[in-house]
Amino acid sequence: MASIEQAFVQFSQVSLAFGDRDILKNVSVNLATGTKAALTGANGAGKSTLIKIMAGLTQPDSGKRVASKNARISYLPQSGLTHKGCSLIEEADKAFSFGYELTAELEKIGDELKNNPPNTKALLERHDAILTELESSGWNRRRAEAEKILLGLGFKHEDLERKCEEFSGGWQMRIALAKALMVNPDILLLDEPTNYLDIEAREWLEKFLNNYSGGFLLVSHDRYFLDHTINVVYELFGGDLHRYPGNFTHYEEVRKVELESLIKKYEEQQAEIAKLEDFIRRFGAKATKAAQAQERQKMLDKIERIEIPESLKKIHFTFPKAPHSGNIVLTVSGLCKSYDGANNVLDNLEFQLEKGERMIISGHNGAGKSTLLRIIAGDDKNFTGNVNFGSGVSIGYFSQDNAESLTDGQTILETIENEAPLELVPKVRDMLGAFLFRGDDVFKKIDVLSGGEKSRVALLKLLLHPVNLLILDEPTNHLDMHSKDVLLEALKDFGGTVIFVSHDRGFNEALSTRVLELSPGHFRLYPGTYAEYMQRLEAEAAGIVPTDTSNLKSSQTAPKEAAEQISETKLDWQEQKKQAAERKKIERLVASLEEKIAATEEELKAEENKMADPAVYSDGEKAKSVQAKISELQATLDKLNSDWEEAAEKLI
Repeated sequence: MASIEQAFVQFSQVSLAFGDRDILKNVSVNLATGTKAALTGANGAGKSTLIKIMAGLTQPDSGKRVASKNARISYLPQSGLTHKGCSLIEEADKAFSFGYELTAELEKIGDELKNNPPNTKALLERHDAILTELESSGWNRRRAEAEKILLGLGFKHEDLERKCEEFSGGWQMRIALAKALMVNPDILLLDEPTNYLDIEAREWLEKFLNNYSGGFLLVSHDRYFLDHTINVVYELFGGDLHRYPGNFTHYEEVRKVELESLIKKYEEQQAEIAKLEDFIRRFGAKATKAAQAQERQKMLDKIERIEIPESLKKIHFTFPKAPHSGNIVLTVSGLCKSYDGANNVLDNLEFQLEKGERMIISGHNGAGKSTLLRIIAGDDKNFTGNVNFGSGVSIGYFSQDNAESLTDGQTILETIENEAPLELVPKVRDMLGAFLFRGDDVFKKIDVLSGGEKSRVALLKLLLHPVNLLILDEPTNHLDMHSKDVLLEALKDFGGTVIFVSHDRGFNEALSTRVLELSPGHFRLYPGTYAEYMQRLEAEAAGIVPTDTSNLKSSQTAPKEAAEQISETKLDWQEQKKQAAERKKIERLVASLEEKIAATEEELKAEENKMADPAVYSDGEKAKSVQAKISELQATLDKLNSDWEEAAEKLI
């Protein structure tokens, strides 16, 4: 690393405008050795633009950039980088191009020194400086450093000789991140480095940055990651840059207090604007009021609008009511899955999922997390074992693959309005805003959207349908912090059951009530939250507690379900026929009860609506009569639900 003690890059009074919009207004920031900073701000605030200016890729309209001599800056964009034409380890070696340039200079100096030039002293000093720089940069250990970083980010030893073009887009960005870290720069500029990382790779990057001796500035929508890596936050707000010492959670707490007065002023201004616009709309065309309307139009034009970031506009929505389901939602027994016919990705997996649980599936890459979700969702039928759903279970499944296949000639707004239940139609624009489709974005055609945009549309479409079992594979990808918070609150309020995979640790800890851990040939079930699960793993790794094997299952242990399946095959044909007839009878009873429940709920809702009628609540006798009817219906509904649950349990 070049001159660690003095390494810095400083930007003073930097300004940039796009048309009539000021992106940056006299921004100043100093990044130096030891800086551990996050850059935040609303979508479109200019975060990526500022980082590009710092990296020297975009020129500002005005301002100065001063850097220490030989300071090296490494930059990682959000997306768009691809690598091809060589192996992974050969591509990694390209990160050390500066070293090859310096060694070439060393050879040149060596050739010059053979001729005893008059500037021998200067050449020797430069020769020593190059050797020092090469040593501090890790040049002589570059192969080992490259392998360590690549493996830390999730690549395997056998990947090192693979051609780069064999890797998918997400892994291409991991290659780019690895190269940015390998060169051991003085300043790291990372724009959304966690976007394509799983939890294990994020944890590795977290430790890397905590031990990093240089300085870094990063943009990320992972609150947990930021809280554990940075100690200062820079916020872009209305073109201005503000500095907040402390981790990200502390910044949010401080900023919340600061913005209370701004929000109040914003609301007062919005009320005044609405009042002026209403007057102009009502009286603008009347001759007697035309002058007054014009005066108010002038007042309206002079108002300097207060802008509020989307993250401060509180949006909350709830899913359509989840249909009834049995207490046992899902039973998996003896589940095995192999792709090559020899090695099982999932081996004798067994578990039960109860109504209302929110279970996260955890495990390293290749452990079978997405495979299991596809099997449960019915997209993958090539497995052995049993996947049985309880009575009344209706599934909603989200995956990145489903999102990529989304095609529609309609606009985003039209697509979502057509999917939304009637009661949610008025909230569609707010929901689209929460999923990062704002302003004219809602009029984009589905066919022209990027993969990330399609993913957000597909997720929102799914959440608008009344289901009681949500299967979610990486639902937080392509969402910012505000969108994640909106999704998280909606899922917490969701009346059904959730089984999900996510690489966002904060999201996992806030949502999960149970953990299924997958590893090759094994699985473990943990009651409790993801945070408690991680604490247990850390305690096991440190030797504080013994490894929990009470729930450890593997192919060496034959599950009791397998024995039950063998037993069932011995039933004679008459017994099977009798059981089938009994099941049909119960299914008819369950269907009948569901119809009665729906009808009673509608009747109850109608009576409750009567209580909002002044003609009823102002009349004591009428109010008493309606309330008695409500109580009667509620008792009937409770009995029907109890009978339904009792009948539905028999179908498990």
